[in-house]
Amino acid sequence: MPHTRSAKKNVRKIEARNLRNRAAKSAIKTQIKKFMDLVKSGSPDVLQTEFKIAAKKLDKAAAKRVIHPNQAARKKSQLARMLSKKA
Repeated sequence: MPHTRSAKKNVRKIEARNLRNRAAKSAIKTQIKKFMDLVKSGSPDVLQTEFKIAAKKLDKAAAKRVIHPNQAARKKSQLARMLSKKA
């Protein structure tokens, strides 16, 4: 347990950050799953739209360091390859 006021405040800040980061990661995973489902049975136009949304979410998370920028780049590359195979 923290004893000083600053340590207590840091605990509160960490909890808030964890909630925000978890929400961002969950949103990314949901969007990627949505894209993957559409790869199996979706039209190229809808697939392109979903890819743009997923890429945007990945870029934002990487910019805020929620995920590592290389991980975001790797995921975008994987999704883009799937998109080009489908088109």
